[in-house]
Amino acid sequence: MNKQDKKSLKIIFFGTPDFAVESLKRIVEDGWPVEAVITAPDKPAGRGKKLRESEVKKFAKEHGLKILQPGNLKSDEFIEELKKINPDVGVIVAFRMLPEKVWALPRYGTFNLHGSLLPDYRGAAPIHHAIINGEEKTGVTTFFIDNKIDTGEIIDQREINIAPDETFGELYDKLKRLGADLVLETLKNISEGKIKTRPQDDRKAKHPAPKLTKENTKINWNRPVKQIYDFIRGLSPYPGAWAWLETDGKPKRIHIYKADFEEANHHFSPGHAVISGKKLRIAVPGGYILPLQLKPESKKSMNVRDFINGMKHKARILFK
Repeated sequence: MNKQDKKSLKIIFFGTPDFAVESLKRIVEDGWPVEAVITAPDKPAGRGKKLRESEVKKFAKEHGLKILQPGNLKSDEFIEELKKINPDVGVIVAFRMLPEKVWALPRYGTFNLHGSLLPDYRGAAPIHHAIINGEEKTGVTTFFIDNKIDTGEIIDQREINIAPDETFGELYDKLKRLGADLVLETLKNISEGKIKTRPQDDRKAKHPAPKLTKENTKINWNRPVKQIYDFIRGLSPYPGAWAWLETDGKPKRIHIYKADFEEANHHFSPGHAVISGKKLRIAVPGGYILPLQLKPESKKSMNVRDFINGMKHKARILFK
């Protein structure tokens, strides 16, 4: 493409959660013209089932941006609205899969920001899974959308280290800022005609990053101690690793948001809990998990000291 002044580059932005707000904010602050913001429809939430706006919509309203909330991305009405805008570039940050008639519409294509070093960790939860798997580095990638999920040609990438005790929440905040930097750099290179893409090497797609569910966020106490520790921090603070807690024959769900670990030899079976003073140790292969912040079913999140003080049956505590 030929070089084009950024003020004449018509952008449409797709995003919904807080992670996307940082990129949209930086685009607006840097003076790029956002012709429309496409975000999810308002959804009922809470006890009163009041309609809740997405974080991206809240930002767009505050800055007077045009907002589109299509229930059906393939609807003729929505497609016609985009055609009227006649966009040059589409930018996607944390949005659902687009039909080809949408992503192929912008003159210079539609690119997506992904929270991993593609092609590794393709999928809905790349940040969580990188920590769960004990990775020491990750990053962000911009790539042009194609007909498959997270497989388009790579535009650019940025790498970042993962600290040994870093949680999902901490890495999330770093990556949304790093991602916003990369989005701006990608837009700049598109406007200046400097884009050089490369195809993804599927041989390097070693780890999937599937959507988190109740099933795949449950702690398996039979796994090695370091893997369980990584699992807990990779799901903290959201959605939280969970297990069944049994103290009186009636198992109740409990979330563990923060923990430490000790490597040690012991004779306990996996899941057996040992209380010593104000410490709670859960026996697992190769050591103990030491919960620090927990949320028992139907109760508020609490530190381990308050949890122990509230326990009625301390003689035999079993995590399943």
